[in-house]
Amino acid sequence: MEKKEVSNELQELLQTLEQQTNWDGLPLVKYDAFWLPDIALRPILSAQKYFKAKDSDIILASIPKSGTTWLKALVFSIANRNVISIDQSPLLTSNPHTVVPYLEFNLYSYQENPNLQDLPSPRIFATHMPFKMLPDSIRESECKIIYVCRNPLDQFVSHRHFWLENKIEKVAVPLDIDAAFDLFCQGIHHFGPLWDHTLGYWNAGLKNPQKVLFLRYEDLKEDITPHVKKIAEFIGSPFSPEEEKQGVVDQISRLCSIENLRNLEVNKNGYILDVLKNSSFFRKGEVGDWINHLTPAMAERVKDLMASKFDGSGLTFKI
Repeated sequence: MEKKEVSNELQELLQTLEQQTNWDGLPLVKYDAFWLPDIALRPILSAQKYFKAKDSDIILASIPKSGTTWLKALVFSIANRNVISIDQSPLLTSNPHTVVPYLEFNLYSYQENPNLQDLPSPRIFATHMPFKMLPDSIRESECKIIYVCRNPLDQFVSHRHFWLENKIEKVAVPLDIDAAFDLFCQGIHHFGPLWDHTLGYWNAGLKNPQKVLFLRYEDLKEDITPHVKKIAEFIGSPFSPEEEKQGVVDQISRLCSIENLRNLEVNKNGYILDVLKNSSFFRKGEVGDWINHLTPAMAERVKDLMASKFDGSGLTFKI
């Protein structure tokens, strides 16, 4: 298909979709019941059309600012530990987002149908797409999906700081925190509503726990060791007794910790995709930082929303 045809097709689709401006000035479009950054729509449509999953693939999914950077570092290190020694890890010289590319912001953003067949196995890709929006081949193949979520209050605060630091729409005046929070509670934010995004993967994991591993950021922060082991088992590469005896689990945990990654030279300088500061991916990573930015009334509003949206699902968050 010619580029021009794709462009015309996309323009026609855009004219049928509801559109909004996010609090930071970035345009959003509502597609398949989710609010997407408008720049992500074309790559997502291309990925849906062309991406062919292999059974050995590992897909890392999340809503933005939910622990994605940490998950990328952990899974890459666990999956490649027998190929690349920890002291030679690419993570020592490259940001995790360079090591594990996004389908919609890297691969299918640059080309409509990139050749991914020759990438070494296991191929590890990341996405912010909701579960129902994933390419059919991901959902229908034997490939593994690992989803990380975070309590909505911390996710909102982290996301706000991230985009204030990486101001894309230079001339836009960001809305104040109250107005931004109101949009968030309406589900109008990148890949929102958060509730629906999270429930999509939660329900998929309940239905097929061999396919989808559902992780909470707060649980990883509380005790990373059992989760490193759980990820290894889930992707079919459990740690051997010998590896555990040699301390490999602890070595990976230390390498991938937010504190260690933050202090690496590569993550203090430079940019991802030419516009996002490497350093902005490692602001705090704390659980409960929302209390320094949001009012008790805001917290109650989110708690009420969570009680309503997650009612009967079995899904809970630690606030």
